[in-house]
Amino acid sequence: MKKVLLIIMSFLFLTLGVKAEEDFAPNAKSAILVDNLSGKVLYEKNADEKLPPASMTKLGSMLLIMEAIDNGSLKLEDKVTISEEAANMGGSQVFLQAGEVYSVHDLLKGIAIASGNDAVVAMAEKIGGSQSAFVEMLNKRLKEIGAVNTNFVNAHGLDAEGHYSTARDMSIIARELLKHKKILEYTSIYEEYLEKNDGSRIWLVNTNKLVRFYEGVDGLKTGFTKTAGYCLTATAKKDNFRLVSVVMGEDTTENRSSDTVKMLNYAFNTFKINIIKTKGEVLGKVRVEHGKQDFTNVVLAQDSTELLKNTDKAINYNFNLLVDKIKAPVKKGDIVGLAQIIDDAGNIIDEVDVTVEKDVKKANILDYMLKNLIVLAKGKTLLKQ
Repeated sequence: MKKVLLIIMSFLFLTLGVKAEEDFAPNAKSAILVDNLSGKVLYEKNADEKLPPASMTKLGSMLLIMEAIDNGSLKLEDKVTISEEAANMGGSQVFLQAGEVYSVHDLLKGIAIASGNDAVVAMAEKIGGSQSAFVEMLNKRLKEIGAVNTNFVNAHGLDAEGHYSTARDMSIIARELLKHKKILEYTSIYEEYLEKNDGSRIWLVNTNKLVRFYEGVDGLKTGFTKTAGYCLTATAKKDNFRLVSVVMGEDTTENRSSDTVKMLNYAFNTFKINIIKTKGEVLGKVRVEHGKQDFTNVVLAQDSTELLKNTDKAINYNFNLLVDKIKAPVKKGDIVGLAQIIDDAGNIIDEVDVTVEKDVKKANILDYMLKNLIVLAKGKTLLKQ
């Protein structure tokens, strides 16, 4: 009888252990945990359920802001005049007044730290001309990056009919935003002051408390409405391993944080990133058509990595370059092809973008004449031999 009881207790213990390991977000309606670099899903729960995202909507808005900054159409020092619509926004605010003027830098602080609806509407109007035009741009961009189960009707996230996203889509948006590393300079701030036009100061405190209380968390965005519940898209980095987690529909801020911490702890305790080759490493030479030189080195456009369990050992990999020639001109950073990562068994593990080691300029008439002279000279030398 004792043996039977021990077997039953052991079975229950193992079953409960498996269940506990699998349910890292027990209080969330929907959740997902992904490796930021590869996008590999490490845990998910109802990840494709369409739910109101509340102020996590601002991740999409910040994406368009950062893209505008990076493409040069917007500068951090550019001035933005606050409209009546922006000033009269409800929900979380940084209390901007109509007619006041702030820099893009200050408004980004208001959005990323304090989730200011007034600040994000002001930026939407700056970029799109109007909030509605900005939202149209935003939805189009989100479809392009693969967030196909998302539809926004505003830039801030207050509840509205037809305004929804999913945990999976929020992770996609977050990963795209994280390509713009400067955003972390804003989302990682726990507290800051915003200088008002009248000389007064507004104290901004990050709505994401994990920025202060969980080592490695440096973003990204919380959300709350009565309909959406408490939501959080978080990112944390330890060594070279960055995670993105999303929880939606939590009933308290405490559960929102605790479920996020459970997911992050699980991943950091279970997995690691192995860098196979680093960005910029030469993979080989390719022929250049119409270039000043006939050949150029091709390099990795980003680190080549693999996600391993902490108990796994790294193995050797080969690279198969899927480009044999390029056409000039090409700039360093331009994607010219792919390289396949292949294990010893011949399995394709991943495909990584490749670029050129240096800028390759287009040949002019003098270059062609010089190349012809070199060919003729080599031909004469061969004949003499």
